[in-house]
Amino acid sequence: MEYLLLNPVVFSIGSLSVHWYGLILGTAALVGLLLAIWEGKRFGIPQDFFMDLLLLGVPSAIIAARIYYVAFKWDYYQYHLGEIVAIWEGGIAIYGALIGAVICAFFYVRHKGYNFWRIVDVCAPSLLAGQMIGRWGNFVNQEAYGGPVSESFLRETLHLPDFIVNQMNVNGIFHHPTFLYESIWNLVGILLLFVLRRRTFVRAGEIFMSYLIWYSFGRFFIEMLRTDSLAFRGPEWLAAFVDGLWSPMRLLGFEPGHLDPLYGNVRISQLLAILLILGAILVIVVRRVKGYASVSYSAPIVSTKPSKTNAVAADKQEAPSASETPATDEREDNGNNAPQE
Repeated sequence: MEYLLLNPVVFSIGSLSVHWYGLILGTAALVGLLLAIWEGKRFGIPQDFFMDLLLLGVPSAIIAARIYYVAFKWDYYQYHLGEIVAIWEGGIAIYGALIGAVICAFFYVRHKGYNFWRIVDVCAPSLLAGQMIGRWGNFVNQEAYGGPVSESFLRETLHLPDFIVNQMNVNGIFHHPTFLYESIWNLVGILLLFVLRRRTFVRAGEIFMSYLIWYSFGRFFIEMLRTDSLAFRGPEWLAAFVDGLWSPMRLLGFEPGHLDPLYGNVRISQLLAILLILGAILVIVVRRVKGYASVSYSAPIVSTKPSKTNAVAADKQEAPSASETPATDEREDNGNNAPQE
């Protein structure tokens, strides 16, 4: 039986080819932007702020993601330098993208006079949405898949449609659709963050920390199913520790994807996931204990560098026109324009 694979190229104009991978990443960025703008309206943050953040953040994330991936695959790329820039063929690391995006956001947010924690809280669902959609780029490129499975597992146990099952047939062998597992996990995470940010007990910074915990927890278990993980040679006790944490998956019938022992015995994303989970929990606890988390998520977000639009509006309020009636002035004095909590 022959299986038709998806063409990674959407269309071509002369020598210019538009790849599904780039189109999917662009869609991921757009959806993330719309989610941030939507929540930003609740706090009165202008759309331009998020659009500029996207224009700066996306290139930063892509560059950092590629550097991260190439650094751990340097044994190959040192002999194929021309392929380093070929990101349309895949080979970017989400954790690298996260690092690049956060660093860029830190400096941009400070430049605009906003509190860093408040803005990354607003953008946390956008990050999950971008990662959720971006994984489908891996699907098109037939990468980031898991170990071998039977066709019946995909069709009868998971009840996946033909286009996914067929694409998971790599050289005649079916594989775990780990891109799909992670995509669904991220979708649930988005819904969870939507609920959390409406809770009064949540403090500034804790939505972003919750994002790190949720994504890293899922990534830890999904990563070990993959056959293309970035890895390194670590001490045996560390490899055994990570394997022990993952062991509940064996009880559910899953087996780790193949990892060449000559390449490494500890998957980098799993180790980083553990560190991020512990670090995020520690940050939440310390900020609560030390009193740094005194501002709730729902509190107003104000820039120390107000925009020109806000400045003009403030000038108009300070200098009422002569056409205003005494009745209007009296209503203002009675507190109708008092700040809202």
